[in-house]
Amino acid sequence: MFNAGDEVLIVSCEDDPRAVGRTGRIVDEVPPGPLTGGRWTVHRIGWLIGTVLCHGHELKPTGR
Repeated sequence: MFNAGDEVLIVSCEDDPRAVGRTGRIVDEVPPGPLTGGRWTVHRIGWLIGTVLCHGHELKPTGR
């Protein structure tokens, strides 16, 4: 479970493989639902990579 603003490491990303190995911030204020297919919205990954959707098992909290 993540909270909005949490920093996460993207360990895999079906939505955009270029995001793997990068960190980003969770956008969602509530747990993801059917609109996103149960995936978390992650942004601030890099200036060449837009916001991505990742399943919880594709993310690892950084503790920041």
